[in-house]
Amino acid sequence: MSRTTSFVRVIIAYVVALGVAAAWLSLGPDTGHLWLDTLVADLWATLVIFGFSRLYANSSMYDAYWSVIPPVLLVYWWAAGDVGLDAVHCWVIAVVVGVWAIRLTANWATGWPGLDHEDWRYGMLKERAGGAAIVVDLFAIHVIPTIQVFLGMVPVYVAVTQPDSTLAWLTALGAVVGFAAVALEYVADAQLRRFTAHRTPGAVLDTGVWSWSRHPNYFGEFSFWVAMALFGIAAAPSDWWWLLVGVVVMLAMFLGASIPMMEQRSLSRRPGYADVVARVSLFVPRPPRGARPPQSTERIPG
Repeated sequence: MSRTTSFVRVIIAYVVALGVAAAWLSLGPDTGHLWLDTLVADLWATLVIFGFSRLYANSSMYDAYWSVIPPVLLVYWWAAGDVGLDAVHCWVIAVVVGVWAIRLTANWATGWPGLDHEDWRYGMLKERAGGAAIVVDLFAIHVIPTIQVFLGMVPVYVAVTQPDSTLAWLTALGAVVGFAAVALEYVADAQLRRFTAHRTPGAVLDTGVWSWSRHPNYFGEFSFWVAMALFGIAAAPSDWWWLLVGVVVMLAMFLGASIPMMEQRSLSRRPGYADVVARVSLFVPRPPRGARPPQSTERIPG
């Protein structure tokens, strides 16, 4: 299947998913809680994408959902709430979320080979599950990430539906953190693409921002969700403790699942990665320990 055909089928799947979500919000029962109605609609859309994933035997159909849905949630919440279009803090949040979503979706589209390729982590999870592969596919690969993103967006819900004034300085701080996070992800992914295009078998990446963190892209993604939490706290300072739930969930996913899987794979496939582990921080960027052995990696061109 060509990449063009794959993209067309993904777009069709997402249009159908968003259509089902919109139909639920328009015709389904009203719970009286905007956030709950949206969560149910979000889960319906996820089930649609899951159906397409099963249809094409490829769970990577879900990959773009992570970055496509947040701006949709933001726009719907803002439009359905009591905050007018002249709310400066809402525009600030919208710009940060929009820049993040466009960059992450574009990064996915640039590197995605098409529906003939499935993320290796999905295949591994389903293979380990054996007869329960469909359950793992539904919950671990589709439903749970949807809930994680929704929890990460709850502070945005608070911020764009609260008519009261917000803490301008904290909103500004959230914007700085958000833009810095997107910039870090952009640089990390660009360096990774250049390295992948020119690497030799067994080579490891430990230059650029990757010399300060073994997973700078994940740290940047985590920082983005910290920014979302700051936006929510700026709108409701007294509720700061539960507005951090999404950030905690994201951190648990990165440190408890995503990063360990990547670390295990790199150690098994690249002998030089053990040296990187000894020198470079796992997650939070910091200066590397000791000098980099010249034979440990192939330098990024340009």
